[in-house]
Amino acid sequence: MRRVLTYILVGLIVFGFIFFYWRFYWVFGEGVKAGELNFLVKKGYIFKTYEGKLIQSGFKGGVAGSIQSYEFEFSVTNEAIASQLMNNSGKIFELHYKEYQGSIPWRGNSEYVVDSILSMRASVGGPVINPKPAQ
Repeated sequence: MRRVLTYILVGLIVFGFIFFYWRFYWVFGEGVKAGELNFLVKKGYIFKTYEGKLIQSGFKGGVAGSIQSYEFEFSVTNEAIASQLMNNSGKIFELHYKEYQGSIPWRGNSEYVVDSILSMRASVGGPVINPKPAQ
């Protein structure tokens, strides 16, 4: 009986680790979003994380008779990328992101984590300003 309980306990622990990895560390999807950087802030009570919002071009109606812009809320884990975004608020960015199944406090509040800046423009249709690669 003791051996059976040990196998069950070990099985539950292994299942827990696999589930935790799948839920919080396995990359579910990745892609590129472009738009005007609205803000990037560093906030948190215990874990200070970078949280930002990108306003994408185009409009959609959330409720009949209203207009609402597309917004992309994201987190940033790399301080060099966060610093570059903070210093260029209001510019047009193309950001590469990874999507996870869930968020964890030390990575940020969002399931979308920006891992690189592909391009930056001063305005829509303006010339591309090549961002300095993050170290």
